[in-house]
Amino acid sequence: QVQLVESGGGVVQAGGSLRLSCAASGRTVSTATMGWFRQAPGKVREFVAAIRWGVGTLYYADSVKGRFTISRDNAKNTVYLQMNSLKPEDTAVYYCAAQPRYYTGTDTAIRTYDSWGQGTQVTVSL
Repeated sequence: QVQLVESGGGVVQAGGSLRLSCAASGRTVSTATMGWFRQAPGKVREFVAAIRWGVGTLYYADSVKGRFTISRDNAKNTVYLQMNSLKPEDTAVYYCAAQPRYYTGTDTAIRTYDSWGQGTQVTVSL
């Protein structure tokens, strides 16, 4: 059974930084693409970033490119999302997700992820 536990959310002023962590068990982060998604109140869940299994190719939504960085620590089986230059529009619940092992399809579509964390709230104030 795959378990994903996010941490690191909180309240930060605009322009500030946060680092989210996603500790995985039941699936090795180096063998499955790991992604971050977010959902703001009244909006659909959207893709934020992903790191592909194996070589670790990175993917970002245009809205976060240049500000957010996804990474993983294979030894700790943990994925991170470093968020810099935060804006009020980044306010959302952030979810960690995992694709099936060695999945070779798209890395940005919600439907391709089969395991999800419980989410962590990020609030960016003016």
